[in-house]
Amino acid sequence: MPIHPTLASRLPLLEGISSFREFSENPDLAARRRAYTDHPEYEAPAVATRTEQVPGPHGPVPVRIYPADPVGHAPCLVWMHGGAFSAGDLDTPEADWVARELVARAGIVVVSVDYRLCTSGSTYPVPLDDVVAAARWVRENASSLDVDGTRISIGGASAGGNLAAGATLRLRDEDDWAPAHLVLAYAVAHAVIPPASASLAALMQDMPPPLRFPPDEWQFLARNYLGGPISTADGYAFPALATLEGLCPVLALNAEYDDLRPSSEAFAGALALAGVNVRQVLVKTMLHGFLGRPANLEPVGAAIDLIAVTVATVTERTRA
Repeated sequence: MPIHPTLASRLPLLEGISSFREFSENPDLAARRRAYTDHPEYEAPAVATRTEQVPGPHGPVPVRIYPADPVGHAPCLVWMHGGAFSAGDLDTPEADWVARELVARAGIVVVSVDYRLCTSGSTYPVPLDDVVAAARWVRENASSLDVDGTRISIGGASAGGNLAAGATLRLRDEDDWAPAHLVLAYAVAHAVIPPASASLAALMQDMPPPLRFPPDEWQFLARNYLGGPISTADGYAFPALATLEGLCPVLALNAEYDDLRPSSEAFAGALALAGVNVRQVLVKTMLHGFLGRPANLEPVGAAIDLIAVTVATVTERTRA
């Protein structure tokens, strides 16, 4: 299907920009970044929030809590924004808008994690340690958070999805505990992305360079996360390398137009082969990062509704 017209109308703003990194980092492009990403016509739902500092091995980890209304034994999603391990914060739409929509639409408590970014010397496993600490804190404080302890899910978008999967593996191995669900939105599980199918390669052929993730671009981001060569990666850093048996049910949402989609698709296949209950959904007309777009775009709203239904569900595994 063609790119959603709301997104396609903004593609001319990317003309003349050579890469994702240039678009993300060049200060001279700040006005164009705002014009490309801002949606002044959309107002996220007004919901209550509060912040906490979660103890972590590298110091306090800020989290923003979006309580449910009415309170009491609500499902919970521990959520991580994306940003290539080096950008994003609690105010990023992929963090804040998604959380507000989940609270307003489904009464889900969201705990959004401001994990340390891989800048100024921080590298793996620091961001993952922050996420694991936040998930443990939610589990241990479920009652005071008005959260149903049997319905704590972990999820994230893009690099945040990588961290969510790595944290779920760590919690399985170190705590013998599993969240109710793992929610992955256009997540990246590989340090080296598998080859694209012929159909995806054709879709991406004419995309502007700032929306592309060619192998050298992604491998630069992966090395920055690892703080060293890709050969140093383990299964917690890039979950495609992990033993996957025994994971909780997984929802994997993929963007139709996304060079990184083969990673999520291959990871979903590996999960299925490992006996994990996995549901993979292709969100048509959307680009990588679509959860940073307004929920009044129908594919975005439908994806958020699917996340809400998944997080609210009590599975047989959860009851056990």
